[in-house]
Amino acid sequence: MAADTRIQDPWETRPRKKLTSLLEWRILEQHFQEIRDLHLRELFRDDPGRAERFSVEDCGIFLDYSKNRVTDRTMELLFSLAESEEIGLREAIEAMFTGRPINRTENRAVLHVALRSRPDAPFQVGEENIMEQVNSLPGIKSVLNKVCEFAEEIRQGKRCGWRGDPITNIVNLGIGGSDLGPAMVCEALRPYSDRSLTLRFVSNVDGSHLAEALQDLDPARTLFIVASKTFTTTETMTNAISARKWLLASLPHASAENVRTALARHFVAVSANPQKVAEFGLDPANQLFVFWEWVGGRYSVWSAIGLPIAIAIGAKNFLSFLEGAREIDDHFRHRPFRTNIPVILALLGIWYINFFGWRSYAILPYSQRLARFPAYLQQLDMESNGKQARLHPAVGEEFVTWSTGPVVWGEPGTNGQHAFFQLLHQGTEIVPCDFIGFAQSDYPVPDHQAKLLANLVAQTEALAIGRSLEEVETELKEQAKKTGQPWRQDLVAHKYFPGNRPSNIILARNLDPHTLGKLIAIYEHKIFVQGVIWDINSFDQWGVELGKELAGKLLPALADPQAPIASENSSTKRVIEWIRRHATR
Repeated sequence: MAADTRIQDPWETRPRKKLTSLLEWRILEQHFQEIRDLHLRELFRDDPGRAERFSVEDCGIFLDYSKNRVTDRTMELLFSLAESEEIGLREAIEAMFTGRPINRTENRAVLHVALRSRPDAPFQVGEENIMEQVNSLPGIKSVLNKVCEFAEEIRQGKRCGWRGDPITNIVNLGIGGSDLGPAMVCEALRPYSDRSLTLRFVSNVDGSHLAEALQDLDPARTLFIVASKTFTTTETMTNAISARKWLLASLPHASAENVRTALARHFVAVSANPQKVAEFGLDPANQLFVFWEWVGGRYSVWSAIGLPIAIAIGAKNFLSFLEGAREIDDHFRHRPFRTNIPVILALLGIWYINFFGWRSYAILPYSQRLARFPAYLQQLDMESNGKQARLHPAVGEEFVTWSTGPVVWGEPGTNGQHAFFQLLHQGTEIVPCDFIGFAQSDYPVPDHQAKLLANLVAQTEALAIGRSLEEVETELKEQAKKTGQPWRQDLVAHKYFPGNRPSNIILARNLDPHTLGKLIAIYEHKIFVQGVIWDINSFDQWGVELGKELAGKLLPALADPQAPIASENSSTKRVIEWIRRHATR
């Protein structure tokens, strides 16, 4: 009998079975009932080899996942789920890397991986090898070439403003993926940046964001990067128009020629819409850095959206950033699932979200330079997998009946320890955590790195092992004996740490461009794996559209107090009426 090849193409239009009906899922449900009350304290006590088995090291990244509420049997069952023919994860990975239109709702390929691929690695979108546009091939000036050349010209003082002064201020105007990625990376890689340059990022349409960014800048030395895929994003284009007015107001003579010169020297665009770029007053032939429909905004930091990164850290370091991500791409695509870091992280997340019902997830980098990393991953994860529509449904089964994307949040350690770790340790909510750390620091201030890492390791142990009621009581009695005071039984409950709270530890030697590229790619692929298993499309974002549409309809009523309010909702009307009464000074 011929083998069943029904799910050979995971992106076919034929329906997929409901996730919860799969045999692998039902076995996991039974297993969950058997081990749900196991405590990590006992798992470590009874298994001296646990830490060695539940860890992976590859590409300079070390993952310790031993402090998770799993056994060998749990992981075996989770890997069986990932390997299920019905889910088709391995085929889905190949579909992405070979340019298939896996973003089915928009009929687009998803090829952010091509942006960091080797120049000689072909990536096909239809009949076109897109690497001719993306990366360096003989005789072809790619977008990556242009980004690197432009960045070096800025860094060498060769790009000058209308007055002849070198450009020293760069202001990136973007929002979402056009802001969070480059802003986070520039902050994380500050030790590698040119300190003679001032980089600022403006995203919010709140006028204070732009005004504060421009407050002490010389217009004649300032370059604006307008980053918008469509070049119609309300927040970005509103800021761009105001920035253009600010620049032109500095000209001594606002003749047509002076205006053209000023715009040519002080504005560039990163967009997939040359027509809109031209309408704004820029020359697409000279002032446009293209990125493509097959690059999602939250996956675009590797594209020309990374122009401010290349300016800040230089072309060589930017290429190293891309190469780090490429190492993880190769790891993700070719490693067996059992030693595949993104796959392991994805499966652990599914274990907690879908079986334990823990739908909150904390990112805790023990590096102040990664202060914006949790916010970056918040968008990457919640915009990707905050979905309920299935990708391969049968009729009448268009929506999932299982949980999907988690609520992602976090702060750098040790700051978070003095803020929300109380809840992590003793609260009624259990929040799985990723702790991220580095063996070395680029700032060798004595004692600091050792203390930072001691806290990272200690917090994971405290979360996992806790402190039992008996241990607390013994400690209180010993303290009372030393002081000669009666011991307080009423404190036992307050000093009790239940433990059994899971975490991963992700370590690298240091936070350089290469390593940061790896970290981001790990989470990109982790999120993709979860989307495949949940049967949702991780690469569209229809959920952001309705609010924007309604805002457009309500804007006239807020811009003009006499305009009718385009809503029948009583709350909306009452709120707008209140704003109208209080909007004038």
